[in-house]
Formats: sequence, structure tokens, C-alpha cells
Amino acid sequence: VIGHVDSGKSTTTGHLIYQCGGIDKRTIEKFEKEAAELGKGSFKYAWVLDKLKAERERGITIDIALWKFETPRY
Repeated sequence: VIGHVDSGKSTTTGHLIYQCGGIDKRTIEKFEKEAAELGKGSFKYAWVLDKLKAERERGITIDIALWKFETPRY
């Protein structure tokens, strides 16, 4: 995914992974709770890809992330 800084690439990609069943609701709820504790509740989907502590604290992606999932058709 390519885009400008702070354009929502990680959030959009994390949301897509969730909507396609690549991550379960319980995990998203966990990310939402943890993000809210840091005052970053809207970052729950970005945290699907942003794993580093520094990424989560600063609200930016520092390292690349790869995510593979399969769908019933492809």
C-alpha cells in the first residue's frame, strides 16, 4: 500500500484484514482497549499491522509489515 504520511494506510489495511476475516473480533476489541488506554482509540485497526511499542506510542508506522490471509475464492 502506498500513500502520503498519515493518510491512513495502516488503518485502512488493518480494517480490510478484519473485514475479510483475517483477524477476529476479540483481537480488535483488545487492540481498541489498549489503544484507548494510550489515548489512541481510533488506532485499533492500525495496530493489526503496527506491532512495535514505539509505533503504537507515537502513532506512526516505523517498520514494514506483511500479512497473508486466504479467502474462500482466491
